[in-house]
Amino acid sequence: MASAFFFFFFFFFVCCNLFFFLMFAVISSPMPLQGHGTDPQITVMGMVYCDICSNNSFSTHSYFMPGVEVRIDCTFKARSPKTAEQIEFSVNRTTNRFGIYRLEIPSVDGIECAREKEMGNFCRASLLTQPQPKSQASASACTLPASTTTTEEVTVKSITANTCIYSLSALTFRPSTRNDALCGSTNH
Repeated sequence: MASAFFFFFFFFFVCCNLFFFLMFAVISSPMPLQGHGTDPQITVMGMVYCDICSNNSFSTHSYFMPGVEVRIDCTFKARSPKTAEQIEFSVNRTTNRFGIYRLEIPSVDGIECAREKEMGNFCRASLLTQPQPKSQASASACTLPASTTTTEEVTVKSITANTCIYSLSALTFRPSTRNDALCGSTNH
């Protein structure tokens, strides 16, 4: 009888220790952050083109400009009830063969994709350099910066699959003289 009592007491003692050990292990183990996977990846993008007819719009004679260096300045305010946190950065990007520049910002805790400027998120892009002409014929084409800085307004193009795409207004170059034979006369 004493051995049965001792066995029961020993079994109870081992079970209690095992229970407390497992509870301690669960409590002290790092828990995954809630919402870690829900912060969006943000893409900021825009384009640079040659406004060949100098009419402040993309015409049939306009073309996209590869190799242009663009500076992107962004400020993103984090959602935090207790502090006023924000992330600011400036980066340079070069347009691809389609005249597109883009910046990929990985998911950052507290940064949301916002439609309204009042949320405090904005980006601006400005021209830094013009592409080097590939031939003498193109050397006189688009050499003068026209629209050199975008506004701070961004258009949210997509908020799907945890991705937020901000589109900035176009940056443009124009030729030093307008080609009336190509673009038509401006006299009416």
